[in-house]
Amino acid sequence: MQEPRYDRAREDVGNIVSLGHVNTMIPDQGLATLFYVSGLGLTRDPYMMTSTDNMWINVGQSQFHLPTGRPEVLRGVTGLVLPDREALLARLGRLRGQLAGTGFAFRECNDGVEATSPWGNRICCHAPDPERFGPVQLGMAYVRFDVRPGTAAGIVGFYREALGAPAEFLDDPDGPCARVSGGAHQHFVFAETDAPEEAYDGHHVQIDIADFSGPHRRLSALGLVTEESNQHQYRFRDIVDLDTRSVLFTIEHEVRSLTHPMYARPLVNRDPAQNAMNYRRGRDSLSWSLA
Repeated sequence: MQEPRYDRAREDVGNIVSLGHVNTMIPDQGLATLFYVSGLGLTRDPYMMTSTDNMWINVGQSQFHLPTGRPEVLRGVTGLVLPDREALLARLGRLRGQLAGTGFAFRECNDGVEATSPWGNRICCHAPDPERFGPVQLGMAYVRFDVRPGTAAGIVGFYREALGAPAEFLDDPDGPCARVSGGAHQHFVFAETDAPEEAYDGHHVQIDIADFSGPHRRLSALGLVTEESNQHQYRFRDIVDLDTRSVLFTIEHEVRSLTHPMYARPLVNRDPAQNAMNYRRGRDSLSWSLA
């Protein structure tokens, strides 16, 4: 009997184990609740940041962090996997009146539903697709950044050498891009565009990495570490060309070790289809994974 043949490389993740959260400041928690909870159907974390100065929004095994303050806009798009496209469109449609006069918008497209927060943050919502997103039915699949022409190749080299992350240069029909593994079924994408680059306003992304000290040593040698947060965490902002040291793109990375107390903390995810009129016992929660 012939032994089965497996492509073992398909299971490789790389040093970045997971994309933990995307952090953008927002000025109004009420409007944020309407968009992220009532509209997108996500869940406010019931245990952490429950006051009015910050809110954490669970999306599968990842989060949005939304501290209250001057609004920040991610220079790109956050890609989510959500399980029910028609229900999503209905929820967003019900917000038109309440979010009138803000930057809120949404539209259906071939690849999913594109929604814009009241302050201009773009969210692309995709249906579950095992070929693209693995067994995920609720999660943060990618963050795509808009970068200057000619920078993608250098960004690939930076993540490979400085972070130890699998990365590849792709000459897509829409233009060149860098695709970086951000964990199991998660990616960063840096897509080149001719559009003028927006000024960086301080938003950040958080990653968990297995080899914590190696990247820290390499980033420190490059003079890129901007914050020594604590034993389990540090930060850097600039992605640089390793040959010329020129800055290719700026996005703060909050880098956590796998011994961080909050690594792989179980997150509560509700089923947004539940309401008082159609309530079904035992279906309050929604699993992030497909059956």
